[in-house]
Amino acid sequence: MADKAMYSPVKAANAANVAPISGSSEGISLKPKITLLNGITVIVGSIIGSGIFVSPKGVLQYTGSVGLFLLVWLLCGVFSTIGAYCYCELGTMIQRSGADYAYIYEGFGPLLAFIRLWVECIIVRPCSQAIVAMTFGIYILKPFYPDCPPPDSSVRLLAAVCIIVLMFINCMNVAWATRVQDVFTFAKLFALGMIIVTGIVQLCRGHTEYFADPFAGTETNIATAALGFYSGLFAYNGWNYLNFVIEELQDPVRNLPKAVSISMVIVVLVYLLTNVAFLTVVSPAEIISSPAVAVLFADRLYGPMAWIMPVMVAMSTFGTVNGILFTSARLFYVGAREGHMPEILTMIQVKLLTPMPAVLFMGTLSLLYLGSSQIYALINYVSFVCWLAIGMAVFSVIWFRWKWPDAPRPIKVHIIWPIIYTLGSIFLVVLPCISAPKDTGIGAAILLTGFPVYYLFVWLDKPAKINRMLDSFTLAMQKLMIVVPETKKTD
Repeated sequence: MADKAMYSPVKAANAANVAPISGSSEGISLKPKITLLNGITVIVGSIIGSGIFVSPKGVLQYTGSVGLFLLVWLLCGVFSTIGAYCYCELGTMIQRSGADYAYIYEGFGPLLAFIRLWVECIIVRPCSQAIVAMTFGIYILKPFYPDCPPPDSSVRLLAAVCIIVLMFINCMNVAWATRVQDVFTFAKLFALGMIIVTGIVQLCRGHTEYFADPFAGTETNIATAALGFYSGLFAYNGWNYLNFVIEELQDPVRNLPKAVSISMVIVVLVYLLTNVAFLTVVSPAEIISSPAVAVLFADRLYGPMAWIMPVMVAMSTFGTVNGILFTSARLFYVGAREGHMPEILTMIQVKLLTPMPAVLFMGTLSLLYLGSSQIYALINYVSFVCWLAIGMAVFSVIWFRWKWPDAPRPIKVHIIWPIIYTLGSIFLVVLPCISAPKDTGIGAAILLTGFPVYYLFVWLDKPAKINRMLDSFTLAMQKLMIVVPETKKTD
């Protein structure tokens, strides 16, 4: 039996003195359990959510023609792949979880890294998870409400169940969480494969009327067409998620670039072929007006089996919720490790070796946002902040070439790629300032709230009384969850 002292609450400062479990020399830490296959499913499963199933109208309504519509999907995939390629250099050079948070921290200091973490923590991650979980609820109920929207209360309740189930899985076992990601990624690829195969059959039958004059009606206003590019890139969001858990990836120098290259090829091909398949059955006007293109596609071709499509969409979103929770917990864990979040979030469950406090924190925030009617607006407000942070992280590739010219770089990208991506990111930050200045202004105000928070809670020394209260809270949570700070491997 393990000694009782091993489970005593400990401060992070004393973490090195904690005895390993059962006399093991491995210490208490998050273990590298993510294989190459797991890495691929983390990326693919996080990128492919409900958007491609529900409606790619965001791209089509701004491009105006089938030809430009497909070209934008391809260019968005290429642009995202460039970003992922640059992150391979960063992830193998700075092997710390947290992705752009870690890279901004190393390149531009703790203040800007905290601002990135602040926006992710209070809005982006919990809101995104709540929205995807609600989409899960909608499509689980779709077969029972074929002619009308399901009740909002039922949708939110199912969304809450989805989040709670995944919180339990992620708290109990890292392998369970990666297995869920694997299974549901394969499920969504199977669903998209059905659509693609059906589309190929339709093409062989001669259903090519919407491809006859592919560039007819192309949008000539460059600013408007650019909005289509902006919409398309959101469908590729998630290509950097493996970098958030890089410390748990086995042999990252070998597996990170392999996972990225395989994943991005899969996603780009699947997106292009799925949109081609849709256009063999559904007209461009119907794509723009339909609330769910995949469901309309299935209704027309699958007859009594059409119900399978909303179920597949629900399965797809379930996997995406898991991917967001899995990676977000690691982001908050790393932020707490740097002193940017409460100390309890640095703790690891001593038997399960999972970041239980960070998982529960992320899940609880998402559950709270389920009670809000403004979550979609909040995401829109801070969308430009995401591109600003990712652009800064990719720019750090250039910055580190000057700052650390002799640092070991297992993967070294050509300098032209981070330059292209940085310029593209500037465009993506400026575009919403022009097209939606009010929303961008609100987003900037939300971002600026991070500065006083950093000053008050991170930079300033807290009064002794406040420190004692925080210590008491941390110790109480440690006792409740049986968690301790990470300890290093001992000889």
